[in-house]
Amino acid sequence: MEKRETMLEAYLKKGMSRRSFLKGCVALTSIMGLSTDMLSKVVEAAETTQLPVVIWLHGHECTGCDESFIRSGAPLASDLVLNNIALEYDHLLSAACGEPFEAHLEETIQKYYGKYILAVEGAVATSDNGIYCMTGGKPFVDTLQHVAKGAAAVIAYGSCAVSGGIQAAKPNPTGSSGIGHYIGNKPLINVPGCPPIAEVMTGVVMHIALFGKLPPVDSENRPKQFYGNRIHDTCYRRPFFDAGMFADRYDDAGAKAGWCLYRLGCRGPETYNSCGNMRWYQGMSYPIQSGSPCIGCSNTNFWDNAPFSERLPKYGPLGDIDKIGAGLAIATTAGVAVHGALSVVQKKKRQDEENDGEQVNK
Repeated sequence: MEKRETMLEAYLKKGMSRRSFLKGCVALTSIMGLSTDMLSKVVEAAETTQLPVVIWLHGHECTGCDESFIRSGAPLASDLVLNNIALEYDHLLSAACGEPFEAHLEETIQKYYGKYILAVEGAVATSDNGIYCMTGGKPFVDTLQHVAKGAAAVIAYGSCAVSGGIQAAKPNPTGSSGIGHYIGNKPLINVPGCPPIAEVMTGVVMHIALFGKLPPVDSENRPKQFYGNRIHDTCYRRPFFDAGMFADRYDDAGAKAGWCLYRLGCRGPETYNSCGNMRWYQGMSYPIQSGSPCIGCSNTNFWDNAPFSERLPKYGPLGDIDKIGAGLAIATTAGVAVHGALSVVQKKKRQDEENDGEQVNK
């Protein structure tokens, strides 16, 4: 890209209207997890900020994160790549290959040194001098360190890039690990998941692109707007957990009725992600909705917590989980009864006041 356009210029250049541009900004505001009062700031940034150059590296992985990314629905991945960012290098999405492609990577690094965003998908294989993951004829660890030096910020897409992924499962013969120890002191944001939700990936890169800084993060460098709640907190089966109603088998009456999957190994109570509210494939569904317990794929070392059908510890900090739901149900019933009694008293009081008022008027 010779001249770095703004998002507005990219829209107008392709014959799109300003109305389409504003609709795109509305979608981006929502997908970035921002409130509607931030829309004007998003529009202003999109009008004045040059499209960010993005280099996307692939390490030791399955390309599942990229496969998730290209299924983004709001905005479409094609709109993001063609109108919202300047994607200069990506093994999966680029048509070029071979020596000319690697030469273009070097040209991009030199031309935009200190300004580009580095997105990384996949783990770093370190055993035997990194030979278990090669890219461009070099160990991936060398390529990562070389490209990271000139990056303005780094995004770790997927659990592999964040903490090693399935490649790092015991006994981890390839010595795979997350990228955090190999990028120096560059600003890093972690977007775990196997894979992450497409719109979460989009929201993170666009926040950096428009505002030039990382979104607010938690203690594990995860964006709070997407990893601020446990799946348990946003799960539509939560009322069954509170009522002590659990499925014991995948084919029993409880499972068919949509009861809580905790006893079948659901990791929702300890997993932070947006599956319960954003869901997958443009909000259509997510694993728990399809009848499968959460396996906690955004948690560090989740792959070593198998078998996934084994329930979490029975006794938590609050005591026996099976009894907690029953206790909550009893407390809820008692609360409803008290509320009902108070309502009767309030109704009687209002009626008496109305009767007194009528007598005064007479």
